[in-house]
Amino acid sequence: MLESFFNTMIAKGRWMLIPRGLGTTLLIALCAVLIGSVLGCTFALFKISKSKPLNYISSFYTTIIRGIPMATQLMIFYFVIFAPLGFSNTVAVAIIAFGINSGAYCTEIFRAGIQGVDPGQMEAGRSLGLSWSQTMRKIILPQAFRTILPTYTSEFITLIKETSVASFIAVVDLQKACDNIRNATYNAWIPLLSCAAIYLILTLGLTKFFAIFEKKLAKSDRKSK
Repeated sequence: MLESFFNTMIAKGRWMLIPRGLGTTLLIALCAVLIGSVLGCTFALFKISKSKPLNYISSFYTTIIRGIPMATQLMIFYFVIFAPLGFSNTVAVAIIAFGINSGAYCTEIFRAGIQGVDPGQMEAGRSLGLSWSQTMRKIILPQAFRTILPTYTSEFITLIKETSVASFIAVVDLQKACDNIRNATYNAWIPLLSCAAIYLILTLGLTKFFAIFEKKLAKSDRKSK
């Protein structure tokens, strides 16, 4: 077993493919969640606004993006939109595609959080002389953030796992790195189980980290009351 592991992972420095692939996976996930957060907040505000055109735009966006599989979206972005334009940076395309996809889910997460805040909070803010945007930024959003944090962190963890389909457009992420080792050595179980273990450790570690963060946030809230 040790000899098989050495020949598969250590020989010829193949193991170096894994940290590089992991770095690409984390880069895509982090950039995508930032894009998704901005889009999600924007379209959530569209969805709760009194403007029907903005409501329609937000609903159209979330319906289309959430209704199409991520792998299909990724290939549409690369082969249909960007490749004909001569844009061949697959990592950038993956970031854009995953960011837009994440934005649709973040839209519903943020919308639910904002609408979950007591409507009286908005009225109280306006009565104090704050504008709608000031009330939203200083009163509503901080309260909504505490409500949506568990769901939002779950979206980030899910996004990390979903990036495994980035290899569909030849991105050398963690999944593709392990596939390359498998193809080079004709040994499937060691690289694939290594890949699964890394994803599991990553997701469990992030779950634990965010759970600790939520507890600390809850404690600080109780102390401030």
